[in-house]
Amino acid sequence: MNILIVNGNPDRGEPRFSDALIDAYATAAAAAGHMVETLNVAELDFPLLRSKESWEKAAPCPDIAAAQAALQRAQHMLLVYPLWLGDVPALLKAFLEQLLRPGFAFAAIDGKGFPQRKLRGKSVRIVVTMGMPAVIYRWYFGAHSLKSLERNILAFCGFGPIRDTLIGNVESGDPRKRMKALRLLAQLGRDAR
Repeated sequence: MNILIVNGNPDRGEPRFSDALIDAYATAAAAAGHMVETLNVAELDFPLLRSKESWEKAAPCPDIAAAQAALQRAQHMLLVYPLWLGDVPALLKAFLEQLLRPGFAFAAIDGKGFPQRKLRGKSVRIVVTMGMPAVIYRWYFGAHSLKSLERNILAFCGFGPIRDTLIGNVESGDPRKRMKALRLLAQLGRDAR
């Protein structure tokens, strides 16, 4: 299977736990015979979209065109990001706006309310890391931003199935919890899920 891994962490300073999770997934996926490509959103050069006209009609810049080509090749996508202010980091949201543009990810159908979903047949796993316990984010806060990403962005473009994994307390540094999360990501990579 062709897998595209998107590292949505905008902080490219010192290595983060999300980098280790991605490495565990990618290494296990490659060892299982899957083809793996990785995009680090923080290393891409793209402008913010500032108008509806730009979003609908402007040609994608080279890094976005390359990301779209990588997504076209992929059958499965792993999207990993840290929870910032209860949501996806702004740079990742800007990337998704550039990547999933009209004409590429979906297309209007005359006389119909819902568009043609052009990314059907591609599955996705979302991995969200956070400082708080994952159960608090899911049950107390309702995982609102994750639900929005899944329904309003990914499913809207045709992705499915969409699965998620929440990894909480990443700043605690508990080695047992970290190893458990790394083993989980390695298994998901082997299974291309």
